Amino acid sequence: MDTHVMDAIREAVLPDLPGFRVEWLPQIDSTNSELMRRARAGRLEPVLLVAGQQTAGRGRLGRQWLSDTGADAKLGSEGSLTFSLGLPLAPLDWSGLSLAVGVSVVRSLHPDLRLKWPNDVWLRDRKLAGILIETANLADTPEARYAVVGVGINMKPRAATGLSTPPAWLGEVLPGVEAPEALLRIAAPLVRALKLFEANGFSTFQAGFNERDALGGLAVTLSDGTTGVAQGVDGMGALLVHTAHGLKKVTSSEVSLRPLNPPPYENL
Repeated sequence: MDTHVMDAIREAVLPDLPGFRVEWLPQIDSTNSELMRRARAGRLEPVLLVAGQQTAGRGRLGRQWLSDTGADAKLGSEGSLTFSLGLPLAPLDWSGLSLAVGVSVVRSLHPDLRLKWPNDVWLRDRKLAGILIETANLADTPEARYAVVGVGINMKPRAATGLSTPPAWLGEVLPGVEAPEALLRIAAPLVRALKLFEANGFSTFQAGFNERDALGGLAVTLSDGTTGVAQGVDGMGALLVHTAHGLKKVTSSEVSLRPLNPPPYENL
């Protein structure tokens, strides 16, 4: 990755996160896995770890984050931008953190992007990016944890391998954008969002999420078969679904959901 981009990101973030640094690795199994390994070994410094290629990238529920095989190690040359931000955090409540991250990412990129609870970025009815958050306990400060925020963004068209539709890619709304520029747009606002979440919790981000909610007002089906109409999220980040038996709050990230019909995006 261009050292000028790395320097620009570090300079933008340092005022909010002393000791922050940026690292670039041409190849790694998973940026999240690497920062979690470091945290468990006692390395708790704030860092942005960026990968040219992930050989074992992970998504929510253990799903694989696919990375195309590229011929060089330039950032984004493989069709995706993958990075993890690690830092100690001590919010009063961790509920809604992935949603707050999503709000920050879409605000930094483009107004047409939407958020699918709990951690996907959509462009119309196709996934453009995913978010994976993991934490490690800190022995000396039990009120805090080392948070690892992983983000994977499709930068170029990708094959629909195993999917019903091809994933979305950022160039559809930002023609000509390259991965370093996208990272530069995202990094500093994301750090500020995490510090704001630490201070105030998810409630600060609730309105922002509901404004970008891809499922709001749509009929949805939960993985347990429950059907209803999505009604946005509450101040703790719980998904609100109006069902035949009343309002249901969905709080577990282990619950999957899908719209029963394509969203009316022409009305957004």
